[in-house]
Amino acid sequence: MRLFKTPMSKTLSRIVVLIGGNGSNLQAIIDATQNKQAPAAFEVVGVISHNPTAYGLERAKIAKLPTYIVSAKLFAGNKTGFETAILDILATLKPDLICLAGFMRVLSPEFIQAYPNKIINIHPSLLPKYPGLHTHKQVIANQDKEHGATVHWVNEQLDAGPIIAQAKTPVMPDDTEDSIKTKVLTLEHRLYPMVINNIALGINTEVNQ
Repeated sequence: MRLFKTPMSKTLSRIVVLIGGNGSNLQAIIDATQNKQAPAAFEVVGVISHNPTAYGLERAKIAKLPTYIVSAKLFAGNKTGFETAILDILATLKPDLICLAGFMRVLSPEFIQAYPNKIINIHPSLLPKYPGLHTHKQVIANQDKEHGATVHWVNEQLDAGPIIAQAKTPVMPDDTEDSIKTKVLTLEHRLYPMVINNIALGINTEVNQ
């Protein structure tokens, strides 16, 4: 997998990360911005969580990043209000790119249209295989020979936006859901920051390994 290309400009792309859980992909993104040997072309200007107890919020605070909580439970049954609250935050942060990383909410067409071609997601499968949940379980059940991660643009259909990049790993006979999850997370942590960086550099990236 390629190393980052050196930014041609000191103006960094503004990234907002939407999370809901542990935040390991967020941590990989943060680490990329702190790597002085391979400077990133982007900066994280905010982290928004739909889960008030998400550990990713702690990761963001340790990195001294602005954090925002828009609790999905408080907006139960009011998706419009939930998304409006997030859009209000985004309006102040003015992101060049919005990165979904464990954000377990399906965005409405209206939300996506507010930021056309500016929202990406990382998904734990080789799309178009296995959109949605329980991807590792399906790989094991179907005895697939390979598995992986996909970064794609977000559109109005679940996990169906144009694919930007994928990374693959073989599935061994003794693999379990847990071992496969670990393998795929390792791929995600390398793939996602690279794709974000290439988008920030204006590179139309297709990464496969």
